[in-house]
Amino acid sequence: MTDYMLAVHHEPGIQDAGAVYSSPADMERAVTAVAAFNEHLQSSGRLVYAGGLTPPEAARTVDATGQHPENPLIAHGTVSDVGPILGGFWIVRAETPDEALDDARTASSACGRPVELRLLEG
Repeated sequence: MTDYMLAVHHEPGIQDAGAVYSSPADMERAVTAVAAFNEHLQSSGRLVYAGGLTPPEAARTVDATGQHPENPLIAHGTVSDVGPILGGFWIVRAETPDEALDDARTASSACGRPVELRLLEG
């Protein structure tokens, strides 16, 4: 089996503003559907890990690549504040790329957001 990441992205600011979903009913539908998807993955032994992330405004970026790595630059926020930002993810195990793609379809439908599918190296 091979491990894949299913990544959910949000536009900057919407998570912190509580506007990921257009209504409480939409949010409840997503919570229920994601819980069912998680249960399916877990019962089939294919869920490695899943988690939502705090809003990107709460992130810290650490850059120890400069001339003084022992004194890294620490900034508030994500590496980039342009475009969609990672809001949550699943790590799943799949027999085939098509099975992982089916998982991504189900995840996107469940959470109501686009989902990026990435093969984990190593």
